[in-house]
Amino acid sequence: MKLSRYSTIVFLILTVISCTSEKKEIKSLDVEVYETSERGHKLTKITERSTADTLTVIKLLPEQQFQTITGFGGSFTESSAYLLNKLSKKNRDTILQAYFAEDGARYSLTRTHIASCDFSLNNYTYAPKVDDKEMESFSIDEDRDDLIPMIKEAQAISQDGFKIISSPWTSPPWMKDNKAYVGGKLLPEYYDAFALYFSKYLDAYKAEGINIWGLTPINEPHGNGHNWESMHFSPEEEADFVKNHLGPKLEDDGFGDVNILGYDQNRKGIKEWVDAMYKDELSSKYFDGLAIHWYESTFDYFPEELQYAHHKAPNKYLIETEGCVDSEIPKWQDDAWYWKKEATDWGWDWASAEDKHLHPKYAPVNRYARDIIGCLNNWVDGWVDWNMVLDKQGGPNWFKNWCVAPVIVDTDSDEVYFTPLYYTMAHFSKYIRPNAKVIGVENTNIDLMVTAAKNPDGSIAVVLFNEGKTSKDFTLTLEEETAKVKINPQAIQTIIIPTKTN
Repeated sequence: MKLSRYSTIVFLILTVISCTSEKKEIKSLDVEVYETSERGHKLTKITERSTADTLTVIKLLPEQQFQTITGFGGSFTESSAYLLNKLSKKNRDTILQAYFAEDGARYSLTRTHIASCDFSLNNYTYAPKVDDKEMESFSIDEDRDDLIPMIKEAQAISQDGFKIISSPWTSPPWMKDNKAYVGGKLLPEYYDAFALYFSKYLDAYKAEGINIWGLTPINEPHGNGHNWESMHFSPEEEADFVKNHLGPKLEDDGFGDVNILGYDQNRKGIKEWVDAMYKDELSSKYFDGLAIHWYESTFDYFPEELQYAHHKAPNKYLIETEGCVDSEIPKWQDDAWYWKKEATDWGWDWASAEDKHLHPKYAPVNRYARDIIGCLNNWVDGWVDWNMVLDKQGGPNWFKNWCVAPVIVDTDSDEVYFTPLYYTMAHFSKYIRPNAKVIGVENTNIDLMVTAAKNPDGSIAVVLFNEGKTSKDFTLTLEEETAKVKINPQAIQTIIIPTKTN
């Protein structure tokens, strides 16, 4: 049968439309969804998908690559190690497995203290002999009963291993102008002795089978209000110590590969510190990156400061080395509290009038999720929590500086409580692995916080946080593939896109 000219044109148009439609056919994106929520999910695998016709689109842009991930994790403290020693072997193993095993949180970046800190049982130094410039009295015996065994057990459990950053809260007191553990400044005549102190520490821990990946010259160089172990450095003083003493000493003693991270305090001070650290070629040589804390605000992650740090030294590390729910006693077996805006920090009572707005009441889970996602979206490559384990009082702590940890224990009854903070940390540490690349994301819903990273094995991890009180439906798009997903109210979610096999 012959077609008329009109019929032929219609037929050709319909054929073109059909072919075009076939070319734009949307393929289903293979995803695995894990959620922790106020409703009770705890890293729970979610198989139900959204059926809503939603306008929210989250588009992944793997061609846009940003920082390389160093890792996520928590800190080995004497307090945590002491508590583990008081638990049954079963519960001790349960906790360490939960943090470091393949089916646990898989912590990859950790921190510990050099000599005592507030989360120690008492004040101590590795070099107690006064004016011992040659470190003849140096000994890490204080760590042998608790801290070293905890680290070594974690090493035995971890399949991929983990990095350790070590920080002193103070030099030996006799090196300081006030001769005390708390406050004071390092006297210039002891700069070389303090550099040797670091080298002795690295050597002693190496002899125990523990290689230290990074150091900070001092924890919180602005001090902590003269409360617990501390020592003051100005940016210029620390830069002088690192480039003329610590850096060359580590280099001479075979520890030149140990990374020195400067500053190690809150983010509002970043600009003056990186300006001093990277002022000239010599100081830049010995500073491998910047260490930061989060205590300046319960909600603001200071993106402008983080951006400044990155652009000042794009090839240096930018690592959050400490953050915790402070000034609070942990709530025992009460998951709901961790999702409510009932927590207060030190600034609730003590911040200056001009900074008071930075310290409102907050929900602990929200603070963690917001900060980590905000950091990842602003060039931070590592994020380390503070104590891994504390007791029901938020200690032990010789100064009674009570805080919250992801895991709380009752040593009297030999009970363990994994708080929602443990699962929040695991959403990042378990699924975003070292050497992953943070990738671009387009997000049309301002009520959802989103970050994404492509792992070395090719899989992609997308972490979302819904702080709102209603669920959110969205379409996740990668190239020509999509998946419809729903996130519950007050929930953090990790979506894994497995490695493609062709």
